[in-house]
Amino acid sequence: MTYHDRTGTAIHPGARLYAREVQEGKLSRREFLVRSTALGVSASAAYGLIGLNAPVAAQETPVSGGTLRMAMETRGQKDPRTWDWSELANFGRGWLEYLVEYNADGSLRGMLLESWEANDDATQYTLKVRPGVTWNNGDAFTSADVAHNITRWCDSTVEGNSMAARMGTLVDPDTGVARDGAIEIVDDMTVVLTLTEPDITIIVGMADYPAAVVHQSYDDTDPTLNPIGTGPYLPEQNDVGIRQVLVRNEDHTWWGTEVYGGPYLDRIVYIDYGTDPAAVLAGAESGEIDATYQTTGDFVDIFNGLGWVQSEAVTASTVCIRFNQDSEPYTDVRVRNAIQLAVDNNVVLELGYNDLGVVAENHHVCPIHPEYAELPPLEVDPAAAEAALDEAGHGDTEFELISVDDAWQSSSCDAVAAQMRDAGMTVRRTVLPGSTFWNDWTKYPFSATEWNMRPLGVQVLNLAYRSGVAWNETAFANAEFDALLSQANSIADADERRVIMADIQRIMQDEGVVIQPYWRSLYRHTTANVHGAEKHPTFEHHHYKWWMDA
Repeated sequence: MTYHDRTGTAIHPGARLYAREVQEGKLSRREFLVRSTALGVSASAAYGLIGLNAPVAAQETPVSGGTLRMAMETRGQKDPRTWDWSELANFGRGWLEYLVEYNADGSLRGMLLESWEANDDATQYTLKVRPGVTWNNGDAFTSADVAHNITRWCDSTVEGNSMAARMGTLVDPDTGVARDGAIEIVDDMTVVLTLTEPDITIIVGMADYPAAVVHQSYDDTDPTLNPIGTGPYLPEQNDVGIRQVLVRNEDHTWWGTEVYGGPYLDRIVYIDYGTDPAAVLAGAESGEIDATYQTTGDFVDIFNGLGWVQSEAVTASTVCIRFNQDSEPYTDVRVRNAIQLAVDNNVVLELGYNDLGVVAENHHVCPIHPEYAELPPLEVDPAAAEAALDEAGHGDTEFELISVDDAWQSSSCDAVAAQMRDAGMTVRRTVLPGSTFWNDWTKYPFSATEWNMRPLGVQVLNLAYRSGVAWNETAFANAEFDALLSQANSIADADERRVIMADIQRIMQDEGVVIQPYWRSLYRHTTANVHGAEKHPTFEHHHYKWWMDA
């Protein structure tokens, strides 16, 4: 049964349950907003369920025009469903849009979808297309476009398509593509999704950065070559490793102006300074940029000292120092556990990330997620680690720990390597430039990878640790883990999910899957005349919100 509020707005019964859990202190406000809006409840109605009014934006009048210059690594474009870095998406967001948008308060709101509604057990979702949207080539945007993109996302036979893991309850396990009847076009403005089992993550997955919506004529190549999209900008320059430029598309009437306002900027310029934050600082001091992509380590205080405006996002973003279980000697759980036993994650947070975060527990589930289960503290025992490694027959093995040359990731790996050496292990550190490192990031035997926050606790587990998925860089394959994760995906009640999550987290620790040392706070700095470009918890760039004082 679906309830309605006093304005007639549909209120999913699950949202009423979540609101009660907020009042009982069992669920955070952010997670409540994520989960309620994922079921189709509007942000304003969700706030009302917990007795609050939706936040009102600051009463400033945006100024149209201007060019915003941001420091950001620029990467070569490819099929969006295979995007594996937010920087790829943040350039593409100029003209490629999303069905839904994840906002900093934790709520989801419709973009190319006007609304959506889940049935009571979240096995069927009805998607309503936003009327009046056109592609920049003049074609109308309809339910056929929505169905086409979801079908593309479901195709697990496409190498690197991580969206297939997000759409798993629509995929036929025998064929690896969308099931017959899973995606139904009802009319020009309506699509119905029928899932194999309850899944509270599917709408949230449509907000993740590889879920950019492409035209039906798109041929899976570099989308800048024929930039048909629904967004307000177009790519003007795409010099990878140097500069990428978006320019406002004056020949296209953007649907969002009447709905959300904007776009305000004439141009957005991304300038690539590489991975050295000192180079970004030099660019700021010489007036070459107006904003950082992110500010890390000591540079947070340095930019504050320049008088730049700081924004902060408390997140579940992290770095994982992971073992590839297809590579020797990391096929042996005793080796993985021994290395974990040598490493104090508190030390890695202090030395690697200047204590600008919260210590983590080697299972990639964050305390800000409601299903997080508190487990006993991790044991750190260098002497026992050395003895365990000897017992496994690898006391004399040299371990090579590989990282990208990004300062905070490299420093974090240095802290891990130093503690391994303190435990009597032989460790070689290899630091690679990004242009080399990211070519084979899923294949290294022992290396570090940055992972973005996802709004729901199970989402990264689905993406990174389920057997055989595109982003499973650990080669972890555990049938019990997979079954428990599927069970967790289907449970709405946070307390019930937490029971399952305790077992999932414990398996991650016992199997020695990763050294996952801390959760990061994220920072951005801008000049005082930049507005609307605060740091987003999942690194998203909502260009239409950005503006600058004259």
